[in-house]
Amino acid sequence: MDFTEIYKQTASLVAFSPGTHFLLTAVQDRLIVRRSDSFQLARTWLIDATPSPTSAALASSSSAGPSSLRTRPDDSASNALITHAGWSCDSEYVLGACAKTGVVSVFKLRDETWSARLEAGSEGLMKAEWAPDGRTVLCFSEWGLRVTMWSLVTGAATYIQYPIHPDRGYAFRQDVRYFVLAERHKSKDTLGVYDAHEAYRLVRHFPLPTNSLASLSLSPTGNYLAVWEGPLEFKLHIVSLAGNVLGTFSPEPDPGFGVRMVSWHPSGKFLAVTGSDDKVYILESLTWNPIAIFDLPTRIPAGVAVWREPSGWLEATHGRGFLSYERIQSPFTLPTTSSQVRAKPTKPPASNRSAATAASTSRTSSGTTQLAFNTSGSLLLVRSASAPTAVMLYDFPTPSSNSPTASQSVSSSTGEPLELLTPHLRSVLLHSQPVISARWNPDPGRAGRLAVACASQSVYLWSDEWVVEPESGAADAQAQAQEEDTEVAECVGVPAQRFETRDLRWAPDGKGMILLDRETFCCAFEVEEEGQDSGAT
Repeated sequence: MDFTEIYKQTASLVAFSPGTHFLLTAVQDRLIVRRSDSFQLARTWLIDATPSPTSAALASSSSAGPSSLRTRPDDSASNALITHAGWSCDSEYVLGACAKTGVVSVFKLRDETWSARLEAGSEGLMKAEWAPDGRTVLCFSEWGLRVTMWSLVTGAATYIQYPIHPDRGYAFRQDVRYFVLAERHKSKDTLGVYDAHEAYRLVRHFPLPTNSLASLSLSPTGNYLAVWEGPLEFKLHIVSLAGNVLGTFSPEPDPGFGVRMVSWHPSGKFLAVTGSDDKVYILESLTWNPIAIFDLPTRIPAGVAVWREPSGWLEATHGRGFLSYERIQSPFTLPTTSSQVRAKPTKPPASNRSAATAASTSRTSSGTTQLAFNTSGSLLLVRSASAPTAVMLYDFPTPSSNSPTASQSVSSSTGEPLELLTPHLRSVLLHSQPVISARWNPDPGRAGRLAVACASQSVYLWSDEWVVEPESGAADAQAQAQEEDTEVAECVGVPAQRFETRDLRWAPDGKGMILLDRETFCCAFEVEEEGQDSGAT
Protein backbone atom coordinates (compact mmCIF):
# COMPACT_ATOMS: atom_id res chain seq x y z
CA MET A 1 0.00 0.00 0.00
CA ASP A 2 1.04 3.60 -0.59
CA PHE A 3 0.74 6.02 2.33
CA THR A 4 0.36 9.78 2.26
CA GLU A 5 1.96 12.27 4.59
CA ILE A 6 0.57 12.88 8.07
CA TYR A 7 -2.00 15.70 8.24
CA LYS A 8 -3.76 17.43 11.12
CA GLN A 9 -7.46 16.94 11.90
CA THR A 10 -9.96 17.77 14.62
CA ALA A 11 -12.50 15.40 16.20
CA SER A 12 -11.78 12.71 13.57
CA LEU A 13 -13.70 14.79 10.99
CA VAL A 14 -12.14 13.40 7.82
CA ALA A 15 -14.23 12.01 4.95
CA PHE A 16 -13.89 11.14 1.28
CA SER A 17 -16.43 12.68 -1.06
CA PRO A 18 -19.07 10.21 -2.37
CA GLY A 19 -17.17 10.04 -5.66
CA THR A 20 -13.79 9.63 -3.90
CA HIS A 21 -12.36 12.58 -5.85
CA PHE A 22 -11.95 14.87 -2.85
CA LEU A 23 -11.13 14.64 0.84
CA LEU A 24 -12.77 16.86 3.46
CA THR A 25 -10.92 17.67 6.70
CA ALA A 26 -11.84 19.82 9.68
CA VAL A 27 -8.94 21.50 11.48
CA GLN A 28 -10.13 23.54 14.48
CA ASP A 29 -12.34 26.24 12.89
CA ARG A 30 -11.43 25.60 9.25
CA LEU A 31 -12.73 23.24 6.56
CA ILE A 32 -10.14 21.97 4.08
CA VAL A 33 -10.82 20.11 0.82
CA ARG A 34 -8.01 18.28 -0.94
CA ARG A 35 -7.89 16.34 -4.18
CA SER A 36 -7.60 12.66 -3.39
CA ASP A 37 -5.24 11.91 -6.28
CA SER A 38 -2.58 14.54 -5.48
CA PHE A 39 -3.67 15.83 -2.03
CA GLN A 40 -3.35 19.39 -3.29
CA LEU A 41 -5.60 21.98 -1.68
CA ALA A 42 -8.79 22.57 -3.64
CA ARG A 43 -10.80 24.71 -1.21
CA THR A 44 -10.53 26.05 2.31
CA TRP A 45 -13.12 27.90 4.37
CA LEU A 46 -13.01 29.57 7.77
CA ILE A 47 -16.10 28.85 9.86
CA ASP A 48 -17.78 31.89 11.37
CA ALA A 49 -18.63 30.55 14.82
CA THR A 50 -20.10 33.81 16.08
CA PRO A 51 -23.11 32.75 18.16
CA SER A 52 -26.62 33.75 17.17
CA PRO A 53 -28.22 36.66 19.07
CA THR A 54 -30.26 34.20 21.12
CA SER A 55 -27.19 32.16 22.06
CA ALA A 56 -25.25 35.32 22.84
CA ALA A 57 -28.04 36.55 25.12
CA LEU A 58 -28.12 33.23 26.95
CA ALA A 59 -24.33 33.28 27.32
CA SER A 60 -24.36 36.81 28.72
CA SER A 61 -27.06 35.92 31.23
CA SER A 62 -25.10 32.90 32.41
CA SER A 63 -21.92 34.97 32.76
CA ALA A 64 -23.77 37.28 35.12
CA GLY A 65 -24.77 34.37 37.33
CA PRO A 66 -22.78 32.42 39.91
CA SER A 67 -19.08 31.87 39.33
CA SER A 68 -19.65 28.18 38.66
CA LEU A 69 -21.80 29.07 35.62
CA ARG A 70 -19.57 31.77 34.17
CA THR A 71 -17.74 31.11 30.95
CA ARG A 72 -14.02 30.70 31.40
CA PRO A 73 -11.67 32.76 29.20
CA ASP A 74 -10.34 29.71 27.37
CA ASP A 75 -13.86 28.52 26.46
CA SER A 76 -14.19 30.97 23.55
CA ALA A 77 -11.50 29.14 21.59
CA SER A 78 -13.04 25.72 22.20
CA ASN A 79 -16.49 27.02 21.23
CA ALA A 80 -15.20 27.82 17.75
CA LEU A 81 -14.06 24.24 17.07
CA ILE A 82 -15.92 22.35 14.38
CA THR A 83 -17.85 19.42 15.86
CA HIS A 84 -19.61 18.06 12.74
CA ALA A 85 -18.68 18.07 9.06
CA GLY A 86 -19.81 16.19 5.98
CA TRP A 87 -20.44 15.99 2.26
CA SER A 88 -23.74 16.21 0.45
CA CYS A 89 -24.64 13.11 -1.57
CA ASP A 90 -23.51 14.68 -4.88
CA SER A 91 -20.32 16.28 -3.48
CA GLU A 92 -21.65 19.75 -4.37
CA TYR A 93 -21.89 21.06 -0.82
CA VAL A 94 -20.06 20.64 2.50
CA LEU A 95 -21.19 21.60 5.97
CA GLY A 96 -19.35 22.45 9.17
CA ALA A 97 -21.13 22.84 12.49
CA CYS A 98 -20.08 24.29 15.84
CA ALA A 99 -22.44 22.68 18.32
CA LYS A 100 -21.43 24.89 21.26
CA THR A 101 -22.40 28.08 19.44
CA GLY A 102 -25.34 26.55 17.59
CA VAL A 103 -24.10 27.51 14.12
CA VAL A 104 -24.02 25.43 10.92
CA SER A 105 -22.13 26.78 7.89
CA VAL A 106 -22.73 25.39 4.39
CA PHE A 107 -20.40 25.96 1.44
CA LYS A 108 -20.51 25.13 -2.27
CA LEU A 109 -17.52 23.37 -3.77
CA ARG A 110 -17.80 24.92 -7.25
CA ASP A 111 -18.54 28.44 -6.02
CA GLU A 112 -16.14 29.65 -3.37
CA THR A 113 -18.15 32.82 -2.77
CA TRP A 114 -21.46 31.06 -1.99
CA SER A 115 -22.26 30.21 1.63
CA ALA A 116 -25.20 29.68 3.96
CA ARG A 117 -25.50 30.04 7.70
CA LEU A 118 -27.99 28.16 9.87
CA GLU A 119 -28.49 29.29 13.45
CA ALA A 120 -30.05 27.26 16.23
CA GLY A 121 -32.14 29.16 18.72
CA SER A 122 -32.44 28.75 22.45
CA GLU A 123 -32.93 24.98 22.02
CA GLY A 124 -29.24 24.63 21.16
CA LEU A 125 -27.54 22.24 18.75
CA MET A 126 -26.50 18.69 19.47
CA LYS A 127 -25.86 17.27 16.00
CA ALA A 128 -25.98 18.35 12.34
CA GLU A 129 -25.84 16.15 9.26
CA TRP A 130 -26.96 15.95 5.64
CA ALA A 131 -30.19 14.33 4.57
CA PRO A 132 -29.75 11.82 1.71
CA ASP A 133 -31.13 14.29 -0.86
CA GLY A 134 -28.07 16.51 -0.40
CA ARG A 135 -30.16 19.70 -0.16
CA THR A 136 -31.51 19.40 3.39
CA VAL A 137 -29.61 19.74 6.66
CA LEU A 138 -30.88 17.91 9.77
CA CYS A 139 -30.23 19.70 13.07
CA PHE A 140 -30.92 17.91 16.36
CA SER A 141 -31.44 20.20 19.33
CA GLU A 142 -30.30 19.66 22.90
CA TRP A 143 -32.48 17.89 25.46
CA GLY A 144 -34.41 16.09 22.71
CA LEU A 145 -36.65 19.08 22.03
CA ARG A 146 -36.92 18.87 18.24
CA VAL A 147 -35.36 18.07 14.88
CA THR A 148 -35.12 20.87 12.32
CA MET A 149 -34.93 20.18 8.58
CA TRP A 150 -33.40 23.16 6.78
CA SER A 151 -33.94 23.21 3.01
CA LEU A 152 -31.25 24.89 0.92
CA VAL A 153 -33.66 25.05 -2.03
CA THR A 154 -36.58 26.88 -0.42
CA GLY A 155 -34.87 28.29 2.65
CA ALA A 156 -37.73 26.99 4.78
CA ALA A 157 -37.46 24.94 7.96
CA THR A 158 -39.58 22.00 9.11
CA TYR A 159 -39.76 21.10 12.79
CA ILE A 160 -40.47 17.72 14.41
CA GLN A 161 -40.83 17.70 18.17
CA TYR A 162 -39.54 15.38 20.86
CA PRO A 163 -37.13 12.89 19.27
CA ILE A 164 -36.09 10.23 21.77
CA HIS A 165 -32.38 10.24 20.88
CA PRO A 166 -30.30 12.77 18.94
CA ASP A 167 -27.65 10.27 17.83
CA ARG A 168 -29.82 7.26 17.00
CA GLY A 169 -33.46 6.29 16.73
CA TYR A 170 -33.99 7.61 13.19
CA ALA A 171 -33.40 6.38 9.65
CA PHE A 172 -34.05 7.12 5.99
CA ARG A 173 -35.34 4.46 3.65
CA GLN A 174 -32.92 3.58 0.87
CA ASP A 175 -35.11 5.18 -1.79
CA VAL A 176 -34.84 8.42 0.26
CA ARG A 177 -38.62 8.75 0.21
CA TYR A 178 -39.46 8.26 3.88
CA PHE A 179 -37.86 9.41 7.11
CA VAL A 180 -38.69 7.50 10.30
CA LEU A 181 -38.11 9.02 13.71
CA ALA A 182 -38.62 7.58 17.18
CA GLU A 183 -40.45 10.14 19.31
CA ARG A 184 -41.75 10.35 22.84
CA HIS A 185 -45.16 11.89 23.46
CA LYS A 186 -46.98 11.84 26.79
CA SER A 187 -44.34 9.50 28.24
CA LYS A 188 -44.92 6.88 25.51
CA ASP A 189 -42.70 5.72 22.67
CA THR A 190 -44.10 6.55 19.24
CA LEU A 191 -42.86 6.47 15.65
CA GLY A 192 -43.36 9.13 13.03
CA VAL A 193 -43.11 8.40 9.30
CA TYR A 194 -42.48 11.49 7.17
CA ASP A 195 -42.45 12.03 3.41
CA ALA A 196 -39.07 13.56 2.59
CA HIS A 197 -40.22 14.43 -0.95
CA GLU A 198 -43.03 16.62 0.36
CA ALA A 199 -41.25 18.84 2.89
CA TYR A 200 -41.34 16.09 5.54
CA ARG A 201 -45.11 15.87 5.67
CA LEU A 202 -46.37 13.51 8.35
CA VAL A 203 -47.61 10.28 6.75
CA ARG A 204 -48.16 8.04 9.78
CA HIS A 205 -47.81 8.32 13.50
CA PHE A 206 -48.36 5.30 15.74
CA PRO A 207 -47.34 3.98 19.18
CA LEU A 208 -44.46 1.57 19.54
CA PRO A 209 -44.60 -1.62 21.65
CA THR A 210 -41.52 -0.56 23.64
CA ASN A 211 -41.57 0.97 27.10
CA SER A 212 -38.17 2.66 26.86
CA LEU A 213 -36.79 2.47 23.33
CA ALA A 214 -33.03 2.03 23.07
CA SER A 215 -32.72 2.37 19.30
CA LEU A 216 -34.11 1.24 15.96
CA SER A 217 -32.80 -0.24 12.72
CA LEU A 218 -34.52 -0.13 9.34
CA SER A 219 -34.11 -3.14 7.06
CA PRO A 220 -32.23 -2.66 3.75
CA THR A 221 -35.47 -3.24 1.86
CA GLY A 222 -37.31 -0.65 3.92
CA ASN A 223 -40.16 -3.03 4.74
CA TYR A 224 -39.31 -3.83 8.36
CA LEU A 225 -38.23 -1.82 11.36
CA ALA A 226 -36.48 -3.41 14.33
CA VAL A 227 -37.00 -1.62 17.67
CA TRP A 228 -35.74 -2.84 21.02
CA GLU A 229 -36.00 -2.08 24.70
CA GLY A 230 -33.44 -0.44 26.94
CA PRO A 231 -30.88 -2.27 29.09
CA LEU A 232 -33.47 -3.58 31.60
CA GLU A 233 -35.04 -6.10 29.21
CA PHE A 234 -33.85 -8.23 26.26
CA LYS A 235 -36.80 -7.75 23.92
CA LEU A 236 -36.88 -6.86 20.23
CA HIS A 237 -39.94 -6.05 18.12
CA ILE A 238 -40.39 -6.01 14.35
CA VAL A 239 -42.92 -3.46 13.07
CA SER A 240 -43.96 -2.36 9.61
CA LEU A 241 -44.08 1.26 8.49
CA ALA A 242 -47.87 0.94 8.70
CA GLY A 243 -47.60 0.37 12.44
CA ASN A 244 -48.31 -3.38 12.55
CA VAL A 245 -46.28 -5.45 15.02
CA LEU A 246 -45.03 -8.37 12.92
CA GLY A 247 -43.07 -10.23 15.57
CA THR A 248 -41.44 -10.10 18.97
CA PHE A 249 -38.27 -11.87 20.08
CA SER A 250 -37.19 -12.37 23.68
CA PRO A 251 -34.89 -15.27 24.62
CA GLU A 252 -35.64 -17.50 27.59
CA PRO A 253 -34.25 -17.04 30.12
CA ASP A 254 -33.59 -13.33 29.76
CA PRO A 255 -29.79 -12.86 29.87
CA GLY A 256 -30.24 -9.32 31.19
CA PHE A 257 -28.73 -5.98 30.16
CA GLY A 258 -30.84 -5.77 27.03
CA VAL A 259 -29.98 -5.98 23.33
CA ARG A 260 -26.45 -4.87 22.60
CA MET A 261 -26.01 -5.22 18.82
CA VAL A 262 -28.36 -5.61 15.84
CA SER A 263 -27.31 -6.12 12.21
CA TRP A 264 -29.48 -6.69 9.14
CA HIS A 265 -28.43 -9.06 6.38
CA PRO A 266 -28.06 -7.07 3.11
CA SER A 267 -30.99 -9.01 1.63
CA GLY A 268 -33.25 -8.00 4.52
CA LYS A 269 -34.26 -11.65 5.06
CA PHE A 270 -32.22 -12.20 8.23
CA LEU A 271 -31.49 -10.22 11.38
CA ALA A 272 -28.56 -10.90 13.71
CA VAL A 273 -29.15 -9.99 17.36
CA THR A 274 -26.83 -10.28 20.33
CA GLY A 275 -26.67 -9.21 23.96
CA SER A 276 -24.31 -9.41 26.90
CA ASP A 277 -24.11 -13.22 27.04
CA ASP A 278 -21.90 -13.73 23.95
CA LYS A 279 -24.75 -15.51 22.18
CA VAL A 280 -25.80 -14.59 18.62
CA TYR A 281 -29.37 -15.13 17.39
CA ILE A 282 -30.18 -15.23 13.68
CA LEU A 283 -33.84 -14.35 13.03
CA GLU A 284 -35.63 -15.00 9.74
CA SER A 285 -38.18 -12.67 8.15
CA LEU A 286 -41.18 -15.02 7.98
CA THR A 287 -41.94 -15.81 11.61
CA TRP A 288 -39.16 -13.69 13.19
CA ASN A 289 -38.02 -16.71 15.16
CA PRO A 290 -34.36 -17.75 15.44
CA ILE A 291 -33.20 -20.23 12.81
CA ALA A 292 -29.71 -20.34 14.34
CA ILE A 293 -28.30 -19.69 17.80
CA PHE A 294 -24.60 -19.96 18.48
CA ASP A 295 -22.27 -19.00 21.32
CA LEU A 296 -19.01 -17.23 20.72
CA PRO A 297 -16.39 -19.88 21.38
CA THR A 298 -13.59 -19.69 23.92
CA ARG A 299 -11.86 -22.64 22.29
CA ILE A 300 -11.51 -22.63 18.52
CA PRO A 301 -12.38 -26.04 17.03
CA ALA A 302 -10.38 -27.86 14.41
CA GLY A 303 -10.84 -26.78 10.82
CA VAL A 304 -10.91 -23.06 11.62
CA ALA A 305 -8.15 -20.79 10.29
CA VAL A 306 -6.45 -19.05 13.23
CA TRP A 307 -4.18 -16.13 12.37
CA ARG A 308 -1.97 -14.43 14.97
CA GLU A 309 -0.06 -11.18 14.75
CA PRO A 310 3.71 -11.90 14.82
CA SER A 311 5.40 -10.79 18.01
CA GLY A 312 7.72 -7.78 17.67
CA TRP A 313 7.19 -7.42 13.92
CA LEU A 314 7.01 -3.61 14.06
CA GLU A 315 10.44 -3.36 15.66
CA ALA A 316 11.87 -5.79 13.12
CA THR A 317 10.44 -3.92 10.11
CA HIS A 318 10.77 -0.42 11.62
CA GLY A 319 7.13 0.22 10.77
CA ARG A 320 7.64 -0.22 7.02
CA GLY A 321 6.46 -2.87 4.64
CA PHE A 322 4.13 -5.71 5.50
CA LEU A 323 4.27 -9.12 7.08
CA SER A 324 1.89 -12.06 7.02
CA TYR A 325 0.12 -13.25 10.14
CA GLU A 326 1.34 -16.43 11.80
CA ARG A 327 -0.87 -19.44 11.15
CA ILE A 328 -1.78 -21.42 14.30
CA GLN A 329 -3.05 -24.96 14.25
CA SER A 330 -6.52 -25.41 15.74
CA PRO A 331 -7.98 -26.37 18.16
CA PHE A 332 -6.81 -23.32 20.05
CA THR A 333 -7.93 -21.56 23.25
CA LEU A 334 -8.68 -17.86 22.84
CA PRO A 335 -6.98 -15.38 25.17
CA THR A 336 -9.74 -13.70 27.19
CA THR A 337 -10.00 -10.94 29.75
CA SER A 338 -10.75 -13.50 32.44
CA SER A 339 -7.40 -15.16 31.80
CA GLN A 340 -5.74 -11.75 32.43
CA VAL A 341 -3.69 -11.80 29.27
CA ARG A 342 -1.49 -8.74 29.06
CA ALA A 343 -1.49 -6.82 25.81
CA LYS A 344 2.05 -6.54 24.50
CA PRO A 345 2.95 -3.17 22.95
CA THR A 346 3.99 -3.36 19.32
CA LYS A 347 5.49 0.12 19.20
CA PRO A 348 3.94 2.83 21.42
CA PRO A 349 5.01 3.39 25.04
CA ALA A 350 2.99 2.32 28.05
CA SER A 351 1.30 5.70 28.45
CA ASN A 352 -0.21 5.43 24.99
CA ARG A 353 -0.97 1.74 25.41
CA SER A 354 -3.27 2.48 28.34
CA ALA A 355 -5.34 4.74 26.11
CA ALA A 356 -5.53 2.02 23.49
CA THR A 357 -7.12 -0.37 25.96
CA ALA A 358 -9.63 2.20 27.24
CA ALA A 359 -12.34 0.94 24.92
CA SER A 360 -12.15 -2.58 26.30
CA THR A 361 -11.81 -1.68 29.97
CA SER A 362 -14.77 0.68 29.84
CA ARG A 363 -17.06 -2.16 28.82
CA THR A 364 -18.16 -5.13 30.82
CA SER A 365 -16.06 -8.28 30.76
CA SER A 366 -18.56 -10.02 28.50
CA GLY A 367 -20.87 -9.16 25.64
CA THR A 368 -20.61 -8.54 21.93
CA THR A 369 -19.03 -5.23 20.92
CA GLN A 370 -19.46 -5.49 17.14
CA LEU A 371 -21.74 -7.40 14.79
CA ALA A 372 -21.49 -6.65 11.06
CA PHE A 373 -22.27 -8.36 7.75
CA ASN A 374 -20.14 -7.63 4.72
CA THR A 375 -21.77 -6.03 1.68
CA SER A 376 -22.60 -9.37 0.04
CA GLY A 377 -23.90 -10.97 3.23
CA SER A 378 -21.60 -13.96 2.86
CA LEU A 379 -19.54 -13.16 5.99
CA LEU A 380 -20.45 -12.08 9.51
CA LEU A 381 -17.94 -10.29 11.75
CA VAL A 382 -18.26 -10.68 15.52
CA ARG A 383 -16.17 -9.09 18.27
CA SER A 384 -16.57 -9.73 21.98
CA ALA A 385 -15.44 -7.79 25.04
CA SER A 386 -14.40 -11.07 26.66
CA ALA A 387 -11.81 -11.56 23.89
CA PRO A 388 -10.84 -7.99 22.97
CA THR A 389 -7.86 -8.95 20.81
CA ALA A 390 -9.81 -11.35 18.58
CA VAL A 391 -11.89 -10.83 15.44
CA MET A 392 -14.14 -13.78 14.54
CA LEU A 393 -15.38 -14.26 10.98
CA TYR A 394 -18.32 -16.55 10.22
CA ASP A 395 -19.38 -17.95 6.87
CA PHE A 396 -23.04 -17.08 6.36
CA PRO A 397 -24.60 -19.29 3.68
CA THR A 398 -27.87 -17.96 2.32
CA PRO A 399 -30.56 -19.91 0.46
CA SER A 400 -31.03 -19.44 -3.25
CA SER A 401 -34.07 -17.69 -4.67
CA ASN A 402 -35.89 -20.97 -5.19
CA SER A 403 -35.08 -22.31 -1.72
CA PRO A 404 -37.81 -22.88 0.86
CA THR A 405 -38.95 -20.45 3.48
CA ALA A 406 -37.07 -20.40 6.72
CA SER A 407 -39.92 -22.05 8.60
CA GLN A 408 -39.42 -25.31 6.70
CA SER A 409 -36.91 -27.72 8.14
CA VAL A 410 -36.09 -29.46 4.86
CA SER A 411 -35.79 -28.04 1.37
CA SER A 412 -38.51 -29.33 -0.93
CA SER A 413 -36.35 -28.80 -4.00
CA THR A 414 -32.94 -30.05 -2.84
CA GLY A 415 -33.76 -32.02 0.29
CA GLU A 416 -31.13 -30.05 2.22
CA PRO A 417 -31.82 -29.45 5.92
CA LEU A 418 -32.28 -25.95 7.23
CA GLU A 419 -29.15 -26.42 9.35
CA LEU A 420 -27.16 -25.49 6.24
CA LEU A 421 -28.20 -21.89 6.92
CA THR A 422 -26.36 -21.90 10.27
CA PRO A 423 -23.26 -19.66 10.25
CA HIS A 424 -19.97 -21.53 10.69
CA LEU A 425 -16.82 -20.08 12.19
CA ARG A 426 -14.31 -19.68 9.39
CA SER A 427 -11.38 -17.57 10.64
CA VAL A 428 -10.10 -15.90 13.79
CA LEU A 429 -7.65 -13.00 13.79
CA LEU A 430 -5.61 -12.54 16.98
CA HIS A 431 -3.70 -9.37 17.81
CA SER A 432 -1.23 -8.18 20.44
CA GLN A 433 -3.46 -5.26 21.47
CA PRO A 434 -7.24 -4.90 21.82
CA VAL A 435 -9.06 -4.27 18.57
CA ILE A 436 -10.40 -0.70 18.37
CA SER A 437 -12.05 -0.75 14.94
CA ALA A 438 -12.83 -3.30 12.22
CA ARG A 439 -14.59 -2.40 8.96
CA TRP A 440 -15.61 -4.29 5.82
CA ASN A 441 -14.77 -2.92 2.40
CA PRO A 442 -17.87 -1.08 1.09
CA ASP A 443 -17.27 -2.03 -2.57
CA PRO A 444 -19.45 -5.03 -3.53
CA GLY A 445 -16.63 -6.23 -5.75
CA ARG A 446 -14.33 -6.33 -2.71
CA ALA A 447 -16.85 -7.62 -0.19
CA GLY A 448 -14.40 -10.13 1.28
CA ARG A 449 -11.83 -7.58 2.42
CA LEU A 450 -11.53 -6.43 6.02
CA ALA A 451 -9.38 -3.78 7.74
CA VAL A 452 -8.60 -3.78 11.47
CA ALA A 453 -7.09 -1.12 13.76
CA CYS A 454 -5.56 -1.78 17.19
CA ALA A 455 -4.21 1.67 18.18
CA SER A 456 -0.73 0.73 16.96
CA GLN A 457 1.53 1.98 14.20
CA SER A 458 -0.08 -0.40 11.72
CA VAL A 459 -3.23 -1.55 9.99
CA TYR A 460 -4.27 -5.18 9.61
CA LEU A 461 -5.83 -6.58 6.44
CA TRP A 462 -7.71 -9.81 5.77
CA SER A 463 -9.13 -11.01 2.48
CA ASP A 464 -10.80 -14.14 1.15
CA GLU A 465 -9.97 -13.19 -2.43
CA TRP A 466 -6.61 -14.95 -2.51
CA VAL A 467 -6.29 -16.52 -5.94
CA VAL A 468 -3.98 -19.48 -6.47
CA GLU A 469 -2.27 -19.25 -9.84
CA PRO A 470 -1.89 -22.66 -11.51
CA GLU A 471 1.59 -23.77 -12.35
CA SER A 472 0.83 -26.77 -14.57
CA GLY A 473 -2.56 -27.96 -15.77
CA ALA A 474 -6.08 -27.58 -14.45
CA ALA A 475 -5.93 -30.75 -12.35
CA ASP A 476 -2.74 -29.63 -10.63
CA ALA A 477 -4.26 -26.20 -10.07
CA GLN A 478 -7.33 -27.70 -8.43
CA ALA A 479 -5.20 -29.86 -6.13
CA GLN A 480 -3.01 -26.89 -5.31
CA ALA A 481 -6.06 -24.75 -4.50
CA GLN A 482 -7.25 -27.36 -2.05
CA GLU A 483 -3.91 -27.40 -0.28
CA GLU A 484 -3.29 -23.66 -0.26
CA ASP A 485 -5.21 -21.15 1.82
CA THR A 486 -8.06 -19.34 0.14
CA GLU A 487 -7.49 -16.31 2.36
CA VAL A 488 -4.66 -14.02 3.33
CA ALA A 489 -3.98 -11.96 6.48
CA GLU A 490 -1.30 -9.27 6.58
CA CYS A 491 0.13 -6.72 9.02
CA VAL A 492 0.95 -3.42 7.27
CA GLY A 493 3.14 -0.87 9.03
CA VAL A 494 2.42 2.85 8.77
CA PRO A 495 5.68 4.60 7.77
CA ALA A 496 5.58 7.35 10.40
CA GLN A 497 7.55 7.99 13.57
CA ARG A 498 4.58 8.76 15.83
CA PHE A 499 1.21 7.48 14.67
CA GLU A 500 -1.37 5.13 16.17
CA THR A 501 -4.23 3.90 14.04
CA ARG A 502 -7.24 4.39 16.34
CA ASP A 503 -9.90 4.30 13.65
CA LEU A 504 -10.16 3.67 9.93
CA ARG A 505 -12.63 4.43 7.17
CA TRP A 506 -12.75 2.96 3.70
CA ALA A 507 -13.08 5.14 0.63
CA PRO A 508 -16.46 4.70 -1.16
CA ASP A 509 -14.76 2.87 -4.04
CA GLY A 510 -12.94 0.53 -1.64
CA LYS A 511 -9.51 1.29 -3.08
CA GLY A 512 -8.18 3.33 -0.19
CA MET A 513 -8.80 4.18 3.43
CA ILE A 514 -8.39 6.91 6.02
CA LEU A 515 -6.28 6.05 9.08
CA LEU A 516 -7.03 8.23 12.10
CA ASP A 517 -5.00 9.06 15.18
CA ARG A 518 -6.11 11.45 17.93
CA GLU A 519 -5.16 14.67 16.14
CA THR A 520 -3.66 13.48 12.86
CA PHE A 521 -4.50 11.23 9.93
CA CYS A 522 -3.07 9.74 6.78
CA CYS A 523 -4.48 7.84 3.81
CA ALA A 524 -3.47 4.49 2.40
CA PHE A 525 -4.18 3.37 -1.16
CA GLU A 526 -3.78 0.13 -3.02
CA VAL A 527 -0.73 -0.25 -5.23
CA GLU A 528 -2.22 -1.04 -8.61
CA GLU A 529 1.07 -1.53 -10.43
CA GLU A 530 2.63 -4.88 -9.64
CA GLY A 531 6.00 -4.71 -7.96
CA GLN A 532 5.64 -1.11 -6.81
CA ASP A 533 7.11 -0.56 -3.35
CA SER A 534 4.95 0.92 -0.64
CA GLY A 535 6.10 3.99 1.20
CA ALA A 536 5.31 7.55 2.13
CA THR A 537 4.46 9.94 -0.68
